Amino acid sequence: MGMGRDSKFGVEGQNRTAGFDDLLHESETASERDRARKDRSPLNLWLALPEDFSTDEVVRKYAPLLTEDERTRWQRFRYPRHRREYLATRALVRSALSHYRPLAPEEWRFQPNAHGKPATDPDCGLRFNLSNSLGLVVCLIGTGSDVGVDVEPCERAQKIAELAPEVFSPLELAQLEALPTGERLNRALSLWTLKEAYIKARGMGLSLELSKFSFAFGGADGIRLEVDACLGDETGRKWRFCLLDHAGHRIALMADRQEVLELEVWEFRPCPKSAKRLQETRIPWFPAS
Repeated sequence: MGMGRDSKFGVEGQNRTAGFDDLLHESETASERDRARKDRSPLNLWLALPEDFSTDEVVRKYAPLLTEDERTRWQRFRYPRHRREYLATRALVRSALSHYRPLAPEEWRFQPNAHGKPATDPDCGLRFNLSNSLGLVVCLIGTGSDVGVDVEPCERAQKIAELAPEVFSPLELAQLEALPTGERLNRALSLWTLKEAYIKARGMGLSLELSKFSFAFGGADGIRLEVDACLGDETGRKWRFCLLDHAGHRIALMADRQEVLELEVWEFRPCPKSAKRLQETRIPWFPAS
């Protein structure tokens, strides 16, 4: 009797387990399909020049896109160059997102997370990240997967190199110091933009300790990302990243993807309003293997 009872419960338990395993397998398969679909969709990098937003005509055209809060912040900037940079940033993200969804640029609303990274509100499936400088504004857009982008003027390389002990990991510093003197500024610029793109993709900003993750150059991967376990990066996340130069600026892109099959680069010009896809060039993504 006891034996039969144990046997009965054993069979039922096995059936329940098998059913759970089937559901888990279906869930994992759906998750894999979802990731594959995201990996196949292109990433889209949008570029804008703040100097294009300097005329009264352009200001009259794009200032109405700003929300009341954005307009207040825009008007608080003391210097025209900072007002141009801000307006270009807001106009770019709104116009770029409207390229992929049937929503007018002025209708987009955003909600920041606890660390200030904005997302569309409500969620529309697009993920984006912005970076801006006085000379160039960039916006990276993808479907579903987290993305991060940073842009830095190449002329800031010297300043970044001076801050290296404060912002780079021990591994990054060792590799930097091992380089010939003439190559160190370029490496410092690349390291900083990559690190910024990573913390922005994570959506946690400078709450991530910069010395706890490294971009290591060399070997079969070309560049690889090493993250200390204390930073809680999810097991199995596959970050892909690249570097490119445009208009005297270094740009780093980061995406939570197994692979990047296509990167579309767009240039946004405000007057006359146009979105021009730039000629494709082969950009290497890392890690290479």
